[in-house]
Amino acid sequence: MKKYEVALIDIPMFSNAKVYPLIEAYATAPQALGRLLAIWYSDIGELNQVMVLREFETASDLDAERERMMLGGKPFGLDNELMLGLNLSTYAAFPFLPPVETGARGPVYEVRTYGIKPEGVAATIEAWKGAYAARHAVSPLLIAMYALDGQGPRFMNIWPYASTDARAKARADSVAQGVWPPKGGPAHLTTLHSAIFLPAPNSPLR
Repeated sequence: MKKYEVALIDIPMFSNAKVYPLIEAYATAPQALGRLLAIWYSDIGELNQVMVLREFETASDLDAERERMMLGGKPFGLDNELMLGLNLSTYAAFPFLPPVETGARGPVYEVRTYGIKPEGVAATIEAWKGAYAARHAVSPLLIAMYALDGQGPRFMNIWPYASTDARAKARADSVAQGVWPPKGGPAHLTTLHSAIFLPAPNSPLR
């Protein structure tokens, strides 16, 4: 089963232009494992943050890449001056979803992270499975995935939109049509967090 790595990198103000090419070079180097999906920067939410999304064919590939990162120094090619903080999380996609396709999907990406009650992960996946087709018809889902590490049960869902206005319309329409939220889904949630990211010029998902 494929695994996904979400890296949230805190960077100094006005350092974006320096950071993006270094991240791309690191993630696409000959010795790198995994497929680079996205280099995004935060626009609404916690600022001066870059999100890197990578896909790995196996858990062992992801583990090997983490070792390269930790032992090699300069994670994502960034030194101490350019990386002020790093948070790494591992996810598995909801099993009914198609593979992630890169390209021009945004340029506005809403990244939503929900805490889940301890017994709610499987039930959440089933609720989303039942509602996915109708909600996807309103506006497409990029990926939904549950965490395999970190602080407690949670899942991340990422939605691409043409604009923030398109986001607001899609969310309102899905509620008005009665296709969202998934029936029974909110009962399993504990926390909700949302942020808007935009693609770096060299991001595969843009």
